[in-house]
Amino acid sequence: MDAMPSGRSKSDTSNTRERSPRRSRLLAAAVVVAVLAGALGTTLVLALGRPMPSLSSTSQSDYTYYRSMMGRFDAGGSPMMGGGSAWLTGQGGYIWMMGSGSLAPEWQMGQPLPGFMMGSGSDMGQVMGRLFADAPGPRVSPAAAAALGARVPAGATVHRSDNQLTFSGRRVAFAVLASPSMPAENFRVAGLTDPTIVVPRDARVTIDVVNADEDMAHGLVITSKGTSAAPYLPMTTAALAFRGAAVWFLGHPTSAGMHEATMTFTASTAGSYRYVCPVPGHAQEGMTGAFVVTG
Repeated sequence: MDAMPSGRSKSDTSNTRERSPRRSRLLAAAVVVAVLAGALGTTLVLALGRPMPSLSSTSQSDYTYYRSMMGRFDAGGSPMMGGGSAWLTGQGGYIWMMGSGSLAPEWQMGQPLPGFMMGSGSDMGQVMGRLFADAPGPRVSPAAAAALGARVPAGATVHRSDNQLTFSGRRVAFAVLASPSMPAENFRVAGLTDPTIVVPRDARVTIDVVNADEDMAHGLVITSKGTSAAPYLPMTTAALAFRGAAVWFLGHPTSAGMHEATMTFTASTAGSYRYVCPVPGHAQEGMTGAFVVTG
């Protein structure tokens, strides 16, 4: 069982974290995205082709934080091209940025983040991790997160030789740590890395997602694609497998702890699915595994 890294500052991480050749290619692509965002301004934000859901089901505290965070760009004199400031800080901009229900955030669907948000950054995951590091919501300590990532859930059998976690009952609950062993990008469940997770059909599944990465946003989504191939933008090629099976992203940890969010859904249809991190490029880097519904 790997030990949970501790004692690293954010500055230490940013200076020492190595990027793979594939990550370098992803960063180059992100630079293009950032340039496009700076050139197009909020015109790209307004070009939405999907129906706008209601904000009534979202947390008011999340929306308040979002408006406050966006307001800091105004206060700093950042250019919001095209007069999009009001739209970006409103409900439409909030849903564009955060996602809603089964709709992924548009920046996870191929739209670039506005240039004023990217600043000198080139990686959308790092930018969103930093901007939402102080977002409201549950937190867990590094020690508690390490325990969650190592714990074998009730009703589950661990097959370490097959890297598989199998649940026998219809009440399924487990925790997933995102990127706990940097610089590797992967998921840890019950002490396993990116395991195959097997549940029976009609199981009620609850997943606690914890972002353990000190300089990056991560999320977890169960998708309808059952192949191991993971594109740069997985949410452009696969829909949610089950209603409610998404935590779109969490900010990186702070001294207050690691962000935690919970998803609950019913695994209503047998088949082979995929769990992925929906942040662009992360599934390609290894943040993906099989999710199998039997029966």
